[in-house]
Amino acid sequence: MRSSTLGAGGPEVGVVGLGCMGMTWAYDPSGRDDATSTGVIRTALDLGVTLIDTADVYGPYSNEELVGAALGGGYRERAVLATKVGLVVSDGERPVVNNGRPDHIRRSIDESLRRLGTDHVDLYQLHRVDPEVPIEESWGALAEVVAAGKARRIGLSEVSVEQIKRAQAVHPVASVQSELSLWTRDALAEVLPYTEEQGIAFLPFSPLGRGFLAGRFSSADDLPDDDFRRALPRFQQEALAANQAIVAGVGRVAGRRGATPAQVALAWVLAQGRLVLPIPGTKTPKYLADNAASADVRLTAEDLAELDALPAPTGTRY
Repeated sequence: MRSSTLGAGGPEVGVVGLGCMGMTWAYDPSGRDDATSTGVIRTALDLGVTLIDTADVYGPYSNEELVGAALGGGYRERAVLATKVGLVVSDGERPVVNNGRPDHIRRSIDESLRRLGTDHVDLYQLHRVDPEVPIEESWGALAEVVAAGKARRIGLSEVSVEQIKRAQAVHPVASVQSELSLWTRDALAEVLPYTEEQGIAFLPFSPLGRGFLAGRFSSADDLPDDDFRRALPRFQQEALAANQAIVAGVGRVAGRRGATPAQVALAWVLAQGRLVLPIPGTKTPKYLADNAASADVRLTAEDLAELDALPAPTGTRY
């Protein structure tokens, strides 16, 4: 696979990474298969998919444990390992809540390293900014993690340009992770241009629209009963039907290029910038190979214009 860097001066990584959340959490959790997922992570490294992304909240904790076990036996040295802190599972009304307090961050990195079976992560990310904690305080605690040698670089997720600038005043920002796909383009307006200008890596999560852009879902009934996508507005039946127009447009370009819809959707994301590194999630060997091959799909200016002109999605993200 062709490679890039995790931001200006960062380590070399394959231009397509691997998001591991769905291996243990949110997407068909009853279909969890650790042996297959372990194989997917290790095969990813063989394919040049070296950026491996997880988080402590996924599970919670079980995702880091799975990734840590999969990277044992010499695989850790081949991976650029990223995890996150700042969201916690709650027993209250909201299932997941923010926690960006410095003491929580300091404690959480040690717990993450234990679960991951390593003495450092290559990228430690603030999963969400805590509205109750000034970003400077949370970011300062992450900077302490770097100073202690427990993380090589630190990144942000789902932030505004103003928040990035406030963090930069404390410590360099290596990456920004946000949703970006043909049905979620908000970051193209301000955040992505700023990260490009600053040499900050941009890590799109859900670059396949949570699997929708691959053409896998025509009805909510196609999703497992315990899959959290069933509750998302864009996966409600009326919205899902309207959004098929986006899938059809991706399919037309895919037919011309001799590629799959997933590969075209990922190639569009890759075309958005030199430091854009999508992290599609999968726990299936077939889809892993499909996603990795998207790095070789070359879209023409006409292809990109056609994809850019696809309609906005029906339904909000959450």
